[in-house]
Amino acid sequence: MRWLTVAVAVLSFAVLPAMAQDPAKVDPDHYKVEFENEQVRVIRITYGPGEKSVMHDHPDGVAVFLTPHRVKFLLPDGTSQEVHGTAGQAGWTPAGPHLPENVGDQPLELILVELKAAKGSDSGDDKPAP
Repeated sequence: MRWLTVAVAVLSFAVLPAMAQDPAKVDPDHYKVEFENEQVRVIRITYGPGEKSVMHDHPDGVAVFLTPHRVKFLLPDGTSQEVHGTAGQAGWTPAGPHLPENVGDQPLELILVELKAAKGSDSGDDKPAP
């Protein structure tokens, strides 16, 4: 019985990275890359009422909601959280996997600016002070 527990744990860690994928590749109906360079990727996200995605992953970023929203995020551990807000809100989105669902009765649209690590710099501490 103990080997089964270990096998399930190992399998969970192996499957999680496969589940946490680039949303623009695994769900192009909802995610469109508008701009990308070495520092950022800008994604337009659109969901109709009741639509949901697949499990995917994002790096740290900033979300700007263009419409009012009621979104439920299913997390890999089985828990979920619901986020509500108004058009024009902006907020920090920490890196990680999730499966979003528009639980509102209106279309959802937002812009997500994903941050990339700068080449040649790990913290920015080597830059001169302003």
